[in-house]
Amino acid sequence: MKYSYRTEGTCCQAFDIETEDGKIKDVQFYGGCNGNLQGICSLIKGMPIGDVIGKLQGIRCGSKPTSCPDQLSRALSLIVEKEGNGEK
Repeated sequence: MKYSYRTEGTCCQAFDIETEDGKIKDVQFYGGCNGNLQGICSLIKGMPIGDVIGKLQGIRCGSKPTSCPDQLSRALSLIVEKEGNGEK
């Protein structure tokens, strides 16, 4: 399934997520720190959604209350609520 998510409180404005069988198939960020976000995308491809949420949830960027990885974990949590537990 493909999803789009608009971020709040980060340099990245939005991202697209593609999942398959409870795992991350692809993520595309729009804006933000390009190199860091490419690295995150590469590392999480193929990972179970629940594992990604656990690793990225609560990460902050400087004095901001959130970050691009935290926003990704929030979006993935919404996907889990919609589709199931993310542990397929």
